[in-house]
Amino acid sequence: MGGIGKTTLARVVYTQMSPHFEGKSFLANIREVSNKCGLVSLQKQLLSQILPDECFNFFNVHEGNAIISNRLSNKKVLVVLDDVDNLQHLKCLVGKHDWFSLGGRIIVTTRDEHLLRSYRIDDVYKPTTLNPTDALRLFNLKAFDSDTMPKYDFIELSKDVVHYADGLPLALEVLGSFLCDRDIIQWRSAIERLKQDSSKEILDTLRISFDGLEEREKNIFLDIACFFNGEKKDLVMKVLDGCEFFPDIGIDVLIKKSLIKVSDDNQYLRMHALLQEMGRKIVEERCVDKPGKRCKLWKERDVHHVLTKNTINHSTKITYKIFFLLIYDVNPKLSLISLHIDPLVTLSSFKIIFIC
Repeated sequence: MGGIGKTTLARVVYTQMSPHFEGKSFLANIREVSNKCGLVSLQKQLLSQILPDECFNFFNVHEGNAIISNRLSNKKVLVVLDDVDNLQHLKCLVGKHDWFSLGGRIIVTTRDEHLLRSYRIDDVYKPTTLNPTDALRLFNLKAFDSDTMPKYDFIELSKDVVHYADGLPLALEVLGSFLCDRDIIQWRSAIERLKQDSSKEILDTLRISFDGLEEREKNIFLDIACFFNGEKKDLVMKVLDGCEFFPDIGIDVLIKKSLIKVSDDNQYLRMHALLQEMGRKIVEERCVDKPGKRCKLWKERDVHHVLTKNTINHSTKITYKIFFLLIYDVNPKLSLISLHIDPLVTLSSFKIIFIC
């Protein structure tokens, strides 16, 4: 999961441990740098940081592999690979154990646990979100330049923001910095706005993991975000299996990428509130003003609009799978009878009707 503090932790460890090694290298933002500049650029950066007095000229990763394994095999080094998202990053930058001398340490940060497991990484540490006390301290550091309790007028507002961030360090830092040096009226306004639209910086960071998914995993993620967050795992698996999304592997992919979690008793699927918000925004952005053309509906007003105005596009059932939630007990006005709608005509456009 993005924004949970993987890079920050790696930097702290790197700073504390680096004096004990003959050479050191911190390769930041590998995913982004690799896409823009290529792996050869990263190989040269690795060598230059560990052997700063030398110049390296090579033009393909195979040459780079040979030079790294030859020049660093007798050095006790500390290497941090930050934001790895491809096995090739590991193969071309740290290769095998015999590329480096005994006593060396390789630290890898990634959003994909499976990538580490498949490369036979020795140990895996999974950061967790902050508990409420630590979350409040981090937020106060950014908002008030102090980890102590804020002024009385801001105490409850601070707790509201911390509750919204749900322990995610990135959200706490971004929101704390944004609210720093603003008055209480501006705080209240900003918090009300958060209920409608979250910070773009936060959601953009979270979306990186979503964009890296295959299409079926994207559909599973969006279905959970829109309908099934906190629902029983068995129920969700049956529904997704009926959509031919192959949930046995798809759910595992999302878990390994920390996009969803399974409860301790293995009964329920859970998603962080900000990930859920990000997923729902992705659906809404596809057709902002015409809910009938969206692939999923979950808001009462959108469902009501589609049924009363009959705005569903009949081609939708070919292009999208629309899940439709009818809550008869909670809100009878949404029942098909009270809306005077021909259910056979209207519901023929929906792939699945999920009734609770």
